[in-house]
Amino acid sequence: METTKNLLKNIDWLAGATALIFIGLGIAQIVLSEFVSKSVALTANGIDCIGDGFVSAVVWLGLRFIRKPADDRFHFGYYKIENLASIAAAAVMLILAGYITYRSYLQFINPTDVNLPFLGAFIALIAALIAWGLGIYKYVKGKSSNLSSVKLDAFNTIKDGTSSFLVVIALILNYYGYHIADAIVGFVIAGIIVSIGFAAIKESSYILLDACDGTCILQSDVVKKIAEKISGVKSVHTVRLRRSGPVAQGEIEIMVSADMTVAELDKIRQKILALSKEKYPDIERLTVTAIPEKGQL
Repeated sequence: METTKNLLKNIDWLAGATALIFIGLGIAQIVLSEFVSKSVALTANGIDCIGDGFVSAVVWLGLRFIRKPADDRFHFGYYKIENLASIAAAAVMLILAGYITYRSYLQFINPTDVNLPFLGAFIALIAALIAWGLGIYKYVKGKSSNLSSVKLDAFNTIKDGTSSFLVVIALILNYYGYHIADAIVGFVIAGIIVSIGFAAIKESSYILLDACDGTCILQSDVVKKIAEKISGVKSVHTVRLRRSGPVAQGEIEIMVSADMTVAELDKIRQKILALSKEKYPDIERLTVTAIPEKGQL
């Protein structure tokens, strides 16, 4: 786990820096839109930027918490705070999507011209380039952490870059007389936010409920096959895994000879854990329970 902890130290500053940058870009776009250009798409993107900045701030706080060691109250550590952070961040995204949808609807039924569209497009383009750069960098640096909040933050940042680029297109189209493009891009931005938000809530909720998804099931099958090949293991009855933030924890029940010594059983336990961690480094804890072979009692 030392490697994972070092990785968290290296990536949490990305979330903090993104929060500050996005909030600044969002405020700039909202001020320009509300007081100068009157573009719903630009306002929507500004709100989206501030929301993404808040998402990154929540993720940053989550990453700070999960590095805390286990204590008397949280015996298994603070890993699942990361999943709560993901749900909180996604909830904020959904609320913002609702407001953006409302503003886009008003613009759709009553399209208006946009003032200084190229100035707004220029700022939106800068926001897009910054977001894409930060998003790709965070994804590359954080993909090995196996943290759902880090993945959400990276994809959310890339999404923000895409949304900003759509605003550039909408403002250019508005300049050429297609005023409805402003509202349509607002709807698109809201739709993107909703899809990512629901996906994040679903994944984090599964982890909080100790659900075993497709990847978890595959890992369980592989761990079972690893244990079955170890000398001294007669059969494997049960393998249960659950994710907890960046790590996996679980238990395995094996059948062994009734006259096996504790020392022999401990060697088998260590070998199962070592081979399982070699295949899946994110497995932190694997409790091995042994039952005697039938007929030998």
